[in-house]
Amino acid sequence: MSETRTQTIAPPAGPATVRQGRPQMQMVIVGHVDHGKSTIVGRLLADTGTLPDGKLEAIRAACERNSKPFEYAFLIDALKDEQAQGITIDSARVFFKTPARDYIIIDAPGHIEFLKNMVTGASRAEVAFLVIDAFEGIQENSRRHGYLLSMLGVRQLAVLVNKMDIVEYDRNVFRRIVRRYRRFLRSIDVDTGGVEFIPVSGLAGDNVVDRSPRTDWYSGPTVIEQLDSFRKEADLVDLPFRMPVQGVYKFTRYGDARRIVAGTVGTGRAEVGDEIVFYPSGKRSRIAAFERFAAEPTRHASALHATGLTLEEQIYVVRGEIAAKAHEPSPIVANRVRVNLFWLGREPMRRNHEYIFKMGTSRQPTRLHRIVRVLDASSLRASRRKAEVERHDVAEVELAFDADIAFDPVDRIPFTSRFVIVDNYEIRGGGIIRGTAEDEEAWIRENVRLRNFNWDRSAISPVLRAERYSQRSTLILITGREDSGKQELANRLEEQLFLEGKFVYRLGVGNLERGLSADIQEVPVGRDEHIRRLAEVSHLFLDAGVILIVTGVELTGHDLDIVKVPVNPDEILTVWTGASVTTDIDVAVHITDPGDLSGGVERIKAALRRSGAIYNPY
Repeated sequence: MSETRTQTIAPPAGPATVRQGRPQMQMVIVGHVDHGKSTIVGRLLADTGTLPDGKLEAIRAACERNSKPFEYAFLIDALKDEQAQGITIDSARVFFKTPARDYIIIDAPGHIEFLKNMVTGASRAEVAFLVIDAFEGIQENSRRHGYLLSMLGVRQLAVLVNKMDIVEYDRNVFRRIVRRYRRFLRSIDVDTGGVEFIPVSGLAGDNVVDRSPRTDWYSGPTVIEQLDSFRKEADLVDLPFRMPVQGVYKFTRYGDARRIVAGTVGTGRAEVGDEIVFYPSGKRSRIAAFERFAAEPTRHASALHATGLTLEEQIYVVRGEIAAKAHEPSPIVANRVRVNLFWLGREPMRRNHEYIFKMGTSRQPTRLHRIVRVLDASSLRASRRKAEVERHDVAEVELAFDADIAFDPVDRIPFTSRFVIVDNYEIRGGGIIRGTAEDEEAWIRENVRLRNFNWDRSAISPVLRAERYSQRSTLILITGREDSGKQELANRLEEQLFLEGKFVYRLGVGNLERGLSADIQEVPVGRDEHIRRLAEVSHLFLDAGVILIVTGVELTGHDLDIVKVPVNPDEILTVWTGASVTTDIDVAVHITDPGDLSGGVERIKAALRRSGAIYNPY
């Protein structure tokens, strides 16, 4: 999620020190501004003896010097601007322990202007405490934070009804808040059976660590007891292996021919010899070795470790792909997904606007395809007719991509389901992927995945071919109206590239129809099947390292989507011939004067050079 500072309070030396090898849990504490989150955390630290020696006394002395009342919140609100305003701005991480396990508590900001930072903290948490002021009652952010926690997949929640001392520990006040907030949680599909409500006073310490005689009508757990009763989620290393590719590096000096696929293992564990598959491409190989800088060699890598690996068979993979073990549950691959989204941008999220979707190391252009519903989390009003997602809205939407993405649903592996949306270099929103949306190309995509998984690969990798040929395989799609000079331009381009030493071929669609597709000429199949076969043949040429030129009459965005299933979108260059563009494809090159063949060829070659498809300019 968004990047923030963190204020860390180190554990003291001695018995409270967090030790390696003990169970550890991350929890977040959220709620409306001024409802007392930081005070509860401060009291928790003080009453469990977790504070470093002299910390409490130092804060008290500082308050006396500045003639301000002591507050337990000051124990973690250590940034000057936070103390001056009395609010938590950034997520503060606090380490402490109980006899049961070690904890990292993330104290997240409650002010609506810092909602982005609250989500940052919550996205890392396994469990959550949500604080509600007994005197003020349920507020806007009480509902909004509750919805965001459920949307981020935090399934274990306890609600702390704080400042019970102000309402004189009135049982009826507590029960009224419990009743109303349970009703709210049920309305957003949260199972309230496991949600505990605890009456507390952070200032007085009631029911934080020690049970309070002032709430003798309450028989449930204290805050510390509730913490220890939360169920530990599966360790990251026990989940299926996932490693987003950060980069691929090659070393050429001193005869070093290694290609190192680098990244940080998010979940699971892999060993030398394991077969891994890269998604969404579906390419596979076996791990030959793990590479580490200035460290002892190892035969395995596990969750949260940065590593590099070399493969037995050199395959072409790119940043953003996700490595998974072949015999474990695989990520889902799709180009249209259903997500729960929170929107923080000042400008609404609109259709027909391109955003950047960031998940792990992947960055993909995306567009809002459909709004399923928008929920005003403060009023619980849901709308299925809104045309845009406004600031602070939470929504269920469908996002569409030009290329496939790989992900896991949040209930399977949260690590590969959480994302942010970037626009104009700023994070404008984020959320979790729930699953795939309706996908017209799903049947093609499944065939391609099976094809890639069982592909009998050449011993000569695409990378080696590219280096030998001084070119990168590329599909040049030249399209336009019927008599717009496409064929003449394609012929001249093929001839020119061939004379310059390039491995190039122009594929006549008529030849394809009379050959490979002869069996369906008399059968009433749709255009999609013809395009699919063209795409599969193109894939063969590209796998051989060839620059392939194909012409077609008025290809559409839907046609291009089918082509992109077997063909890497980065290997496609689209060209339109004709005075005006009448397709919905975002063409890379527009040839307005098809009669100027030399000028058209030079423009296409310039585009090939910019994309790195041809290395040597002529």
